[in-house]
Amino acid sequence: MTDTRLAPGDPQPGFALPDASGQQVRPEDFAGRRLIVYFFPAAFTPGCTTEACDFRDSLASLSAAGVAVVGISPDPVERIAQWAEEQQLGFPLLSDEDHAVADAWGAWGRKVVGGEERIGLIRSTFVLDPEGRIESAEYHVDATGHVARLRASLQV
Repeated sequence: MTDTRLAPGDPQPGFALPDASGQQVRPEDFAGRRLIVYFFPAAFTPGCTTEACDFRDSLASLSAAGVAVVGISPDPVERIAQWAEEQQLGFPLLSDEDHAVADAWGAWGRKVVGGEERIGLIRSTFVLDPEGRIESAEYHVDATGHVARLRASLQV
């Protein structure tokens, strides 16, 4: 766990993680487009399902505006594959089981759940510009309404 917090203008730490089919996905795969990288705690949970379905329902307008979406969680590949299929998400979900990528992006650390402090994945969202630099970074994001706020800030 680090105290890393990314900010606009920072280079992104990168990643190479398996998607639901086991294929490696990297930020470079989206070069020339804006990319939303969002970290979520766990598939099949109410907040994460709300957020993922909001991204799914906004995917056409985001894509039309040249914005791609990638979700990352510490869930194993099999779990994200099942959840992505069940929810018909239509965008890559990546498995970061050892949470090394989340840690590098500052999305692993202390958080409060049900009034109790824990160490775990911090719901966080980053927008990368077409050159792959951090355009925006948000930590401790609320799942409900987050995608609408993000779309407004992106003017999509």
